[in-house]
Amino acid sequence: MECRLGCAACCIAPSISSAIPGMPEGKPAGVRCIQLTSDNKCKLFEKEDRPAVCMNLKPSNEMCGKTAKEAYSYLEDLEKSTAVVNK
Repeated sequence: MECRLGCAACCIAPSISSAIPGMPEGKPAGVRCIQLTSDNKCKLFEKEDRPAVCMNLKPSNEMCGKTAKEAYSYLEDLEKSTAVVNK
């Protein structure tokens, strides 16, 4: 499966704990990655400084849904269900 151009749900909804160029502390969930262009394309796609978590994430029917809204909702729910809770 190929990514839906302009979707960018996976670049906004989940947190990324590793450094991203321009975001050395990573990215909180729900925050737009600094490496997204105005038309939601990754500036680091296929570059070696792209975070490993991004390189290893593969689109799937389940994750991407039929629309960007469905993809964002799925990833947001996944983020919430896997978040570490500080007590």
